[in-house]
Amino acid sequence: MPIDRQQLLNWPFQDVEQTYTARDTILYALGVGLGADPLDEAQLPFVYENGLKTLPTMSVVLGYPGFWLSDPRTGADWKRLLHGEQSLEVFAPLPEAGTVIGRTRVVDVIDKGKDKGALVISERDIIDKASGTLLTRLSSTSFLRGDGGFGGPSGPVAAPHVLPERAPDLTVSLPTLPQAALIYRLSGDYNPLHADPKVARAGGFDRPILHGLCTFGVAGHALLKAVCGYRPEALKSMRVRFTAPVYPGETIRTEIWRDGTVVSFRCLVEERNLMVLGNGRADLAL
Repeated sequence: MPIDRQQLLNWPFQDVEQTYTARDTILYALGVGLGADPLDEAQLPFVYENGLKTLPTMSVVLGYPGFWLSDPRTGADWKRLLHGEQSLEVFAPLPEAGTVIGRTRVVDVIDKGKDKGALVISERDIIDKASGTLLTRLSSTSFLRGDGGFGGPSGPVAAPHVLPERAPDLTVSLPTLPQAALIYRLSGDYNPLHADPKVARAGGFDRPILHGLCTFGVAGHALLKAVCGYRPEALKSMRVRFTAPVYPGETIRTEIWRDGTVVSFRCLVEERNLMVLGNGRADLAL
């Protein structure tokens, strides 16, 4: 049965209320690799409760509505789904602890054609419950490889950000721990693909892979380190395209081009010389 575009656009998401603590904030930072050097005083505020700061990318684990595309009513072939793109836009700093509301909606469903798949683009607002302040807006593109040809529109689709042709202005190499996926999943994504070798092999991988959103967090860390001076308030937006998975224990090198307040970037795994995040763009408020 083909997917029904109108049904997806009108999917009845419920608001998700989530309370998180300083412990959750620290655990997320550890999951994306902060604190690797216990003597690095610039990283310490993200993993230590005295003067705790919150990583902007932590928004991706808050107010999550669950893996809704696996619901049989969507008609989606969810086993062939890939996370295509992810973005965040920051409107106000994320508190180190608090209660937020996650409000999700589908904004478009694109038909790439039979045997070419479909795109489902959704947005999630992270709202501070106490004040009603919009903190972050997240956008996610899911690539449904098995669901093209349902008769929907073929566009418009936003063009990917084009990286400069010159050599990178900065590079940041950040190692990931062999147990990185096991730590990151404690922030809420318990997909066994990232923990169970048998599930990973069934999915075509020789061992569990790192969560794409963990790689996204590592890229956010690299930007904070290289161009934000570890000031979370300096990162206003960030967008990437996922191109390949990372295995826990690999080193992620982020190549960065700086043009005023616009930053272009991509991430490669050094051990395999393979690009894992592409077409990255971040906007700064300095």
